[in-house]
Amino acid sequence: MADPGAEEPSPRTESPDGEGRVSEDRSLLHQRLAIRELIDTEVSYLHMLQLCASDIRGRLQQLPQGDLDVLFSNIDDIVKVNSRFLHGLQETASREEDQVQLIGNLFLEFQEELEQVYKVYCASYDQALLLVDTYRKEPELQREIQGIIEAVVPQAGSSGLSFLLVIPLQRITKYPLLLQKILENTLPDASAYPVLQRATHALQDVNANINEYKRRKEVASKYTRVEQLTLRERLARINTHTLSKKTTRLSQLLKQEAGLVPRTEDKEFDDLEERFHWVSLCVKETKNNVAAYLDNLEAFLHFRPQECDLDVGGGPVVQYCSLTRDLQLQAFPEFKRRLEGLVWQPLCSLAKTLAGPQNLIKKRLDKLLDFERVEEKLLEVGSVSYEEEVARHTYQALNSMLVAELPQFNQLAVQWLRQILCTFVALQRDLAKQVLQRAEGSLAQLPHHHIPELAFRKLVEDALGQTSHQLHSFQKNFEKVLPPPTIQPLLPGAERQVQALLSRYGPGKLYQVTSNISGAGTLDLTLPRGQVVALLQNKDTKGNSSRWLVDTGGHRGYVPAGKLELYRVVYRDKELRGQAGPHEDSRHLTPEPTPVPVSSVPTMTQVVAVYPFLARSSHEVSLQAGQPVTVLEAQDKKGNPEWSLVEVDGQRGYVPSSFLARAPRPAPWGWSLPS
Repeated sequence: MADPGAEEPSPRTESPDGEGRVSEDRSLLHQRLAIRELIDTEVSYLHMLQLCASDIRGRLQQLPQGDLDVLFSNIDDIVKVNSRFLHGLQETASREEDQVQLIGNLFLEFQEELEQVYKVYCASYDQALLLVDTYRKEPELQREIQGIIEAVVPQAGSSGLSFLLVIPLQRITKYPLLLQKILENTLPDASAYPVLQRATHALQDVNANINEYKRRKEVASKYTRVEQLTLRERLARINTHTLSKKTTRLSQLLKQEAGLVPRTEDKEFDDLEERFHWVSLCVKETKNNVAAYLDNLEAFLHFRPQECDLDVGGGPVVQYCSLTRDLQLQAFPEFKRRLEGLVWQPLCSLAKTLAGPQNLIKKRLDKLLDFERVEEKLLEVGSVSYEEEVARHTYQALNSMLVAELPQFNQLAVQWLRQILCTFVALQRDLAKQVLQRAEGSLAQLPHHHIPELAFRKLVEDALGQTSHQLHSFQKNFEKVLPPPTIQPLLPGAERQVQALLSRYGPGKLYQVTSNISGAGTLDLTLPRGQVVALLQNKDTKGNSSRWLVDTGGHRGYVPAGKLELYRVVYRDKELRGQAGPHEDSRHLTPEPTPVPVSSVPTMTQVVAVYPFLARSSHEVSLQAGQPVTVLEAQDKKGNPEWSLVEVDGQRGYVPSSFLARAPRPAPWGWSLPS
C-alpha cells in the first residue's frame, strides 16, 4: 500500500516530455494554420486578379486604351505566374509530411519570376494613382467607374480603383510575412527549416530589389523627359545652385583631361553606349532615306505623262496611257498610303523612343562627374554631406539601370528596325506584283510582247542609242545658233575679294557659283550666282562628296558641289581698257571665257537677253531669255564694260553685258532633225 502521508501528483501536473509534446503539437497546429492561410489567401488573391484583368478592365471601355495599359500594367503576366504558383501550392497538400519543405522550394523556384513581374507593376503604380486622381476631378466619370467596380467587387467600397490597384503590392510584401510565420512554427532541427529560411530571405530580397528598381525608375523618369524649352525659359532656370553644380562638374572634367585625377572606367557601359549610338545612327539614316524616298514618290505622282497630248492616235500609246492612268489613280497612291502608315510612322515612333535614353546617357555623364568628386572627398575626409550622398546614389541608380536595360533596349530597337525594313521590302514586292497583274491585260496588245527578254533588251538599247545620237546632233546644231555660254561675271566690287582669295589659296582652289544657292542647314551658305569662293575640302564630315567646304573670304560653310565651276583667272593689262597709266603694271581679274565685248552692244540699241538674269539689288533689273532689251549705257558708272545700263519693260538697271546679244535677223535658224 502506498504511504498515506505521501503527496499524490496532481492530475494537472505534466512531465517535461509531455510539455514538449504539447508544445510541438501546438507549433504543428500553428504551422498548418499558417500554410492553410497561405493557400486560401492565394486563391482569393488570384480570383481578385482575374476579376480585374477580365471583368473590370473589359467594362471600363470609356477610358482610353493608354489609360487602361497604365492602370492594369502587366496584370496579365502576374495572373499567369500566380496561377502556376497556386497550382504548385495546392499540389503540396497531397504530401503532408514534406509540405513545408516543398513550399520553401516552390518559393525559391518562383523567386526570379515573381520579382520580374511585380517590379514592372510596382514601377507603374504611382502613375496609375495619378490617373485615378484625375478621374476623381470628373464626377460623372468617377460615378461610372465606381458603379462598375461595386457591381463586380462590392467589398471595394468607396476606394474603388485604388482598392484594386494596391492589391498586388500588398500581396508581394505579405509573402515574407507568411513564410516567417510558417518558419516560426517549424522546429529548428527539422529538415525543412533551412529551405524555409532561405525562401524567407529570398522573398525579402525580392521586395528589396523591387523597391530599388522602383527608385531607379523614378530617378530615370526625372531625367528621361525631353523638354522643349525656349532660351528665355532656360535662362529663367539658372540660379546660383545650378551655376555651382555646373562649375564643379566642369572643374572635375578639366582635372581629368589634364590627368590630375583618374577617370572612372566602365568597359561594360562603354560597350553598351557605343552599341546604342550605332543603333541611333542606323535609325536616323534610315529615316532620312525613307523621307527622301517619299519626296521622290510625291514628285513621281505629280508627273503624269499620260495626260499629255502625244498627237498619236490608237495603238500601243492608248494602252500605255490607260495602264499608266490606272496605276497613278489606284496602285501608287495606295502604295504611298501603306508606306506612310506601315514604314514612315513606325520609323518616326522608333526615332522618338531614342530621345529618352539619349537624354539619360547624357545625364549619366553629369552624375558621373558628381560621383567621382564625392568619392574623392570620401577618401580624403571620410564623410560626405547628405546632398553628396544623394548624388552618389543617383549616379549608382542611373548607371545600374542603364547597364541592366540598355542591352534589352538595343535588342528591341534593332528588331523594330529590322521589322520596318522587312515591311518596306514587302511593300515594294507587293507593288511590283500589283503592277504586273494590272498590266497583264495590256501587255499582249503592246508591240514586241512576243520577243524574248534578251532580244527585247537589245532592241531597247539600240533604240536608246539611236535616240541619243539624234539628241547629240540636235544639240550641236542648236549650239551654232546661240552665242557660246559664259560664266556669270564677277559681282561689282568683287575684284578685291577675289584677289585676297587668290593670294591665300592660289588659282587652283578658286571656284565660281553657277546658280544661286540657298543654304538650308546651319552650316550651309547662301551665295548668289557669280560669287567666287575657295575650296577647303571636297567632302563634308560624313564623307559626302556632294557637299564641299568653301571659304568666301568672310564666311566658311558647305555648298552643293554641283553648283561650282573651276574659276580660271585671266590676267589683262588695264591699259587695254584705258583705265591705267602707260607704266602701270597692275592686273585685272575676269572669269573665263571672256564676256562679249561691250562694243558689240552699242548704246541705245535694241538687243535681246540671251540668258535669264535675276536682279540681286535695286540697281539691277531682271531678264528673261529672249526678252527685248534697250541698252542705255554700255558700261557702269565706273567704266566697267562687264555691266550695261538697260531698260526693260519700263524699268532701268544694270545687267551683265555678256547676257545680251543683237537681235537675230528673221532668217531660218539653219538646223534640221537627223533622219
